[in-house]
Amino acid sequence: MNVLLKSSTALGLALAMTQPAWADMAAATSFLDAEIGDVSTLSRADQEAEMQWFVDAAQPYQGMEINVVSETITTHEYEAQVLAPAFTAITGIKVTHDLIGEGDVVEKLQTQMQSGENIYDAYVNDSDLIGTHWRYQQVRNLTDWMANEGKDVTSPTLNLEDFIGTEFTTAPDGKLYQLPTQQFANLYWFRYDWFNDEQNKADFKETYGYDLGVPVNWSAYEDIAEFFTGRDLSRMGVEGEVFGNMDYGKKDPSLGWRYTDAWMSMAGMGDKGEPNGLPVDEWGIRVNENSQPTGACTTRGGATNSPAAVYAVDKAINWLQKYSPPSAMGMTFSEAGPIPGQGNIAQQMFWYTAFTAATVTPDLPVMNEDGTPKWRMAPSPHGAYWEEGMKVGYQDVGSWTLMESTPVDRAQAAWLYAQFVTSMTVDVKKSDVGLTFIRESTVNSEHFTERADKLGGLVEFYRSPARTQWSPTGTNVPDYPKLAQLWWQNIGDAMSGAKTSQEALDQLCADMESVMERIERSGIQGDLGPVMNDVQDAQYWLDQPGAPKPKLANEDEEPMTIGYDELVASWN
Repeated sequence: MNVLLKSSTALGLALAMTQPAWADMAAATSFLDAEIGDVSTLSRADQEAEMQWFVDAAQPYQGMEINVVSETITTHEYEAQVLAPAFTAITGIKVTHDLIGEGDVVEKLQTQMQSGENIYDAYVNDSDLIGTHWRYQQVRNLTDWMANEGKDVTSPTLNLEDFIGTEFTTAPDGKLYQLPTQQFANLYWFRYDWFNDEQNKADFKETYGYDLGVPVNWSAYEDIAEFFTGRDLSRMGVEGEVFGNMDYGKKDPSLGWRYTDAWMSMAGMGDKGEPNGLPVDEWGIRVNENSQPTGACTTRGGATNSPAAVYAVDKAINWLQKYSPPSAMGMTFSEAGPIPGQGNIAQQMFWYTAFTAATVTPDLPVMNEDGTPKWRMAPSPHGAYWEEGMKVGYQDVGSWTLMESTPVDRAQAAWLYAQFVTSMTVDVKKSDVGLTFIRESTVNSEHFTERADKLGGLVEFYRSPARTQWSPTGTNVPDYPKLAQLWWQNIGDAMSGAKTSQEALDQLCADMESVMERIERSGIQGDLGPVMNDVQDAQYWLDQPGAPKPKLANEDEEPMTIGYDELVASWN
């Protein structure tokens, strides 16, 4: 856990124990003094004004106990352990913020959708569910909520225009369904010190005939992975075996995210389009002109089992087996995340910036004595089927979501909490701890200008125009909970060797279509739900422009790299 979080947790507990049961500004000023200070984009006077609004707006709900839930990452630990006790002390609304696994969050949300039982008063769930929420209409659309039942509890300083992820939480109907509270990307991570070492550069150039640098495509990534795996770097103080790639492969719900979190679009499986490919997205799901899903298999115009999809899975498995620590095959997302920080990994193509906070702690072998990292992050390379105009990677946008089944007064109280933990008063400090930016004002703050050289390119990325090429799962996915579980179950068979990639993807797309057919027959999603295409020979669709794409004669492109400093300069 982050040192900041440890000290902040103590503050949160102290607030909870010492503040009176009923709200007043004394609790707010104590919180601002002890926790926020000048680590905010707001002046102290504006901080107090914002807190005063929360005190006043919470008056009708004092004494109420509400329950909210999120996945367990550093940002949400800070919310649960520091901001929740502070909110309770300031408003008199007792909030219990549960931290559970991401898969468990989705399961709880799905149960509430199906049963109508109010399990939680608010959920932090990924914007990946936007297609689900829009079609089932089981969550409150926040646009209408803020204009009506939630009007009196919507902060005048919420400033939606300042949020960087709302385009991902807005449905095709133009309504906002979720409020971002954390956001992180999957980027390329590499050892900047190793890549700039003269001996490494010379040896790589001699072996491969081009410069060692940030890989632009998968061919270069593979060469670099081969070059560093097993390389003796003891002269650089590196102890133990070196590996050229890091990943994870355990048959677990997080294995599905490994692929649906834009790996397939990075390979080039889907269509052009930002934030997501249309008509075929990175899940391989095709939609018609009315955003209704029409298929996932190539026989219905989808791409989930297309040649590009097979290429994507084959590459991931090959690199995991040849260039990664043997233990990686048995790891999950959360287990694999900290491994590069241990000092023996040269690069990782699919690295979530949510692990930045855990990779900049001072005592790690990947950190310099002056507090700067020995590593950097950069855009991930793209595969052989990728074309200009396609998304480049994934952004996770964990977002506050209010269910229709939650009683109005409880939803109002929970909405106050959601706004408190995303407020401009607290956002810079929360971002300082979790490094999961949600506001433009925070990204561009003087505070993060001063911290930028300690964060390995994170700030530069979020300030760059390139950021728009990274996006979450879009609205093509009609039922995220039902379809997501099919990915890890089927691809797990390919990772373990029980099936070939083609066999696993054939089964996956068939299973996805079975779910979509059931939704279509039920009519539960009305005119927003699937309208499946007739099955016809796959070649018909492969002959059409766009996805699904026919197999390339050569899937090994000419390798290309770029100097990191040149890349960052292009962002500026």
